[in-house]
Amino acid sequence: MCEYCGCQSLESIDELTREHDEVVRLISHLHSAHRAEDVARMAEVSREIARVLGPHTEVEEHGLFPAMAADFPDQIAALEAEHRRIEAVLAEAADGATPPDPSWPERLVEAMAMLRDHILKEQDGVFPAALANLGTEEWEAVEAVRARAGSTLTRPAV
Repeated sequence: MCEYCGCQSLESIDELTREHDEVVRLISHLHSAHRAEDVARMAEVSREIARVLGPHTEVEEHGLFPAMAADFPDQIAALEAEHRRIEAVLAEAADGATPPDPSWPERLVEAMAMLRDHILKEQDGVFPAALANLGTEEWEAVEAVRARAGSTLTRPAV
């Protein structure tokens, strides 16, 4: 994804970006399951996506987005609304069962297309804007949320 602005040099943004990369990887598995008409596998992958997005969304909505909402209120509100729509479709498979609604696989694919677009908005818009606009205190607040939320990813070896 994005590497042109230097925002990934910040640990907070790097972690969010790595989570985006993992979600995109999982979406490719979801598409493979969809092509195979394997709804049970789609549900399994949707749970994996939700697992990665849980702490990721918490960091965005309780750390990064509040720090940016005053300068970009409409954009942040739109991103949060997209989070809710994506979470709603993913939640249908949260209980470990395959959703019984025959429209769910197509709605999931549509939600994942929205998620890919959403990721691009964050990578190409929110993250560079955060790098340019946030101060030390705001980044510390983002890092504090990450410390509470954790991550489902392992840190890369240095």
